[in-house]
Amino acid sequence: MPKFLTTWILSSAALAIAAGLLGEHMNIGEGDSTAARVISIAIVGAIFAVINTFVAPVIKTLSLPFIIITLGFALLVINALLLLLTEWLTDKLDVSYFEIDGFWWAVLGAVVISLVNVVLGMFFKKK
Repeated sequence: MPKFLTTWILSSAALAIAAGLLGEHMNIGEGDSTAARVISIAIVGAIFAVINTFVAPVIKTLSLPFIIITLGFALLVINALLLLLTEWLTDKLDVSYFEIDGFWWAVLGAVVISLVNVVLGMFFKKK
């Protein structure tokens, strides 16, 4: 499976799990239709995967001194900001409904997404 497709699927699953765990503080998709929610999760997952593929490495490289000084805690802030960037971008492009209640909920969402990606990544690891 191509790397971006795997990243897209894992990001979508992690976002869906995080949205399910955070309840009304992180919402993806509108309406009662399951198909509409799956499409919204896929769209938001694709945008999140693109941001994590192209934007995240640049930001993490530029902020490496702060990451070292804070013993990695700056990564939580960076991941939360990337999640908020995803929310902003989906709103500006008007492609899907994605909402996070604030910065601290984005931090918690980033923690959940990171943990889910670690667990799911173990199953999709190349041998």
